[in-house]
Amino acid sequence: MPKPLTDQEKRKQISVRGLAGVENVGDLKTNFNRHLHFTLVKDRNVSTKRDYYFALAHTVRDHLVGRWIRTQQHYYETDPKRVYYLSLEFYMGRTLQNTMVNLALENACDEATYQLGLDMEELQDIEEDAGLGNGGLGRLAACFLDSMASLGLAAYGYGIRYEFGIFNQKIVNGWQVEEADDWLRYGNPWEKARPEYMRPVHFYGRVEHTPEGVKWVDTQVVLALPYDTPVPGYRNNIVNTMRLWSAKAPCEFNLKDFNVGGYIQAVLDRNLAENISRVLYPNDNFFEGKELRLKQEYFVVAATLQDIIRRFKASKFGSTEVVRMDLTKLPDKVAIQLNDTHPALAIPELMRILLDEEKLTWDSAWDITVRTCAYTNHTVLPEALERWPVDLFQNLLPRHLEIIYEVNRRHLERISSLFPNDHDRLRRMSLIEEGGQKKINMAHLCIVGSHAVNGVARIHSDIIKNTVFKDFYDVDPQKFQNKTNGITPRRWLVMCNPGLAEVIAERIGEDYIRDLGQLKKLLKFVDDDAFIRDVAKIKQENKMKFAVHLEEKYKVKINPNSMFDIQVKRIHEYKRQLLNCLHIITFYNRIKKEPNKAWTPRTIMVGGKAAPGYHMAKSIIRLITAIGEVVNNDPVVGDRLKVIFLENYRVTLAEKAIPAADLSEQISTAGTEASGTGNMKFMLNGALTIGTMDGANVEMAEEAGEENLFIFGMRVEDVEALDKKGYDALEYYDRIPELKQAMDQISGGFFSPSQPDLFKDIVNMLMHHDRFKVFADYEDYIKCQDKVSALYKNSKEWTKMVIHNIAGCGKFSSDRTISQYAREIWGVEPSLEKIAAPDDPR
Repeated sequence: MPKPLTDQEKRKQISVRGLAGVENVGDLKTNFNRHLHFTLVKDRNVSTKRDYYFALAHTVRDHLVGRWIRTQQHYYETDPKRVYYLSLEFYMGRTLQNTMVNLALENACDEATYQLGLDMEELQDIEEDAGLGNGGLGRLAACFLDSMASLGLAAYGYGIRYEFGIFNQKIVNGWQVEEADDWLRYGNPWEKARPEYMRPVHFYGRVEHTPEGVKWVDTQVVLALPYDTPVPGYRNNIVNTMRLWSAKAPCEFNLKDFNVGGYIQAVLDRNLAENISRVLYPNDNFFEGKELRLKQEYFVVAATLQDIIRRFKASKFGSTEVVRMDLTKLPDKVAIQLNDTHPALAIPELMRILLDEEKLTWDSAWDITVRTCAYTNHTVLPEALERWPVDLFQNLLPRHLEIIYEVNRRHLERISSLFPNDHDRLRRMSLIEEGGQKKINMAHLCIVGSHAVNGVARIHSDIIKNTVFKDFYDVDPQKFQNKTNGITPRRWLVMCNPGLAEVIAERIGEDYIRDLGQLKKLLKFVDDDAFIRDVAKIKQENKMKFAVHLEEKYKVKINPNSMFDIQVKRIHEYKRQLLNCLHIITFYNRIKKEPNKAWTPRTIMVGGKAAPGYHMAKSIIRLITAIGEVVNNDPVVGDRLKVIFLENYRVTLAEKAIPAADLSEQISTAGTEASGTGNMKFMLNGALTIGTMDGANVEMAEEAGEENLFIFGMRVEDVEALDKKGYDALEYYDRIPELKQAMDQISGGFFSPSQPDLFKDIVNMLMHHDRFKVFADYEDYIKCQDKVSALYKNSKEWTKMVIHNIAGCGKFSSDRTISQYAREIWGVEPSLEKIAAPDDPR
């Protein structure tokens, strides 16, 4: 077999990566050397690899600047309706390669670095991930920014510039250990601080009702300092902005009384204010009602709304005069999307500005607020819903509490007139939950204060309307919509899987990168032997490359001809990594029982972070590593089964693992995973899915044909029926011998001989209080896995099924998702037009 091409050689053949023109390459080399000299103040004798990365990053960034300025000028001149995507998380990953792809600079940069005697991949590996998110919700925001720019929307991402993002995960003695993610340690070449737009944010204090109106006084002030990061569209010369706020103490902080406590202490106490943007809360699908988190939520909202209103008032290009005072026109020029309830305070904060500062009437202010705001729900898990104690609010945001009370009074008045004497309905629908301590239900606030509410996959949007928010759907059905999630094909195909992107482009051209629906054209090639061969070959190359990475990192010999069976996502009981574990143990037991049978070999990989305070999730990681220790060292098994826990799963590791996967595990209990987006990434990269009818899996099966996915297990209706009947784990344990054997091994210390009761909490949960009914789906899951193994033996039929899946991926582009948000919620029209490049005459 000929030696596979290096990534660099492969890129040179690739049209979708831009042409390496001679003058382009020369310019890049000149600018690289200029940055090394003037920006980094180094010469080639003393430069480190990191210096070279920074020089390259600045060189590429230079190509963004003209487009960035030109785009913002274009928005001033055309005065479009602007879209503000508010999120406490933006899980961006690395920026360098994505920027090169979107600007068609990749081949030229490859050639320039090569001529400079440098290795592009090595330089790219120096960049830190911007890990400002936990998982799906934060990564969705990042994909959305890419799509909004690529569709020419005047959109802004607003969030917090956390000094420490999601923790780095180390596995020590089989357990997860967290370490701080000091991602800004060496500086961030992609951001530009904007101190001229610094904004004050107020906390605490008290409310005064005066004849001149309401005043919030005696507050503590924290300054919000914005950092802007460019967001380039795909080859359309548009560069939008992500603006992240950092907390700064004001100069006079604590110094009014410094002669009492001392000047030094006053300066040291500035940290208290600046802690607001220190660290991302590492909880996924779990609410922890901490005051610092509420401060973060108000901080981003208060700073952002000041910015939105400043920009609305200044609108016209070349004029800093206030030209637009009529705030009743705000909804015509501004759309605010709330990414979950985390930025819900935008609703009372906008009300506070309109009432107290702009002196509007309640009715006018409320009309503006509702027409401006829209809310995306991301989960139905009760433990994830935000419910803030009223006394925390009373202390931190007294004016906002008053406004929420008044919103609730009017809301309940309306419900009461629609349903006289239905007191239970009033209790269920109130924004304030009575009980032990009174709490504010932020989801209810969002629904009442928004003109649109959407779920993130069809099944999830239906569940919302029929269960959790049914009362609200009954009175305002027109508010409720579905917007099935999507992923950007730029990062998740062109960038991470250039080989596959190219064999697709050879058959159907490269327009599909902008219009993923065109992948349907691949159905013509489903029986084309050359195409089947090409797709299989690219997968094999990706597996070889990932296997090399794994062998270096884990010192485990990988069989590259084994099926790469991968489950990567946050560790959570509802995602059922434990069901995967039970299959691994069952497969192991079968090999041991019949070692001479021709088993389909597998390398099973599980990756993901557990929230630091989530004991069960951490135990699940320990179980996976324990199973690996046994299986990987059993000579009878050999290379037919290997189990690897992928340490520190993050965007950059996903970009390596997903293109190498054969099988994607999407096995949550039906009705629990709102959408999932990893499922879409695997599908686009030529893996087959084993999954339940949950989240977007339902629509994936619809698009690709259910016969082209491995669907198993209970449907939502079956889960509901089992709930009514009562789920009894013991019944399955007693009835299914292989399940009993696996559970007895876990509880008997087979995987932890030195600590036989290591997994007693897991066993106890599975046997006695498993909310997610792992055993109920075990039998069907194992049968389904047997079908997977059988098909994998027939490489050609497997690959044909893969092609059906890739061809069915069009719907799952975030371009489609964003086009629907734009037309159906924001009232703006997406466009594939280019604007003039900076060097074009205007």
